[in-house]
Amino acid sequence: MAEASMSSALASQICNHLASVFTASTDPHPPPLTVLVDEISATAARGGRVFLYGVGREGLMLRALCMRLFHLGLSAHFVFDMTTPPISQPDLLIASAGPGYFSTVDAICGVATSGGARVVLLTAQPELGSSVKYASAVAYLPAQTMADDGGGGNGHRSLLPTGVALIQSPIK
Repeated sequence: MAEASMSSALASQICNHLASVFTASTDPHPPPLTVLVDEISATAARGGRVFLYGVGREGLMLRALCMRLFHLGLSAHFVFDMTTPPISQPDLLIASAGPGYFSTVDAICGVATSGGARVVLLTAQPELGSSVKYASAVAYLPAQTMADDGGGGNGHRSLLPTGVALIQSPIK
């Protein structure tokens, strides 16, 4: 019974840690949920489509978000899927670059902006990397990434190391 109680307490701590990504101050950036809801709502209002892109585990979570947006009735597409149409002026690209830079994210964002689409960048490092230069809006998620995972050398081991909070936050 003590083991079940310990597991329950750990699960509760992990859920609270994930929730803190959205409740922590993001000043001077607006809250990330506000950015995402405003941009997706504006795109739907102008008849645009929502495109999503991320690499690795971030990409997997954006695929899940893409499916949820589709189930809400939005025209949602994951970049590089076989049925993804070309991006254009009324559309929105939501791209994730936790550490602030991935060459493929930069390339996809560049194509989107050259086509006239808006770009929302999900990142934990809005002041670092080159991806932010393509962003129409930045959704700053104050979470640890693999790039700043110090391995717990300060005696405090994170419950969600190597960017797990960042990766899980888009589908919370």
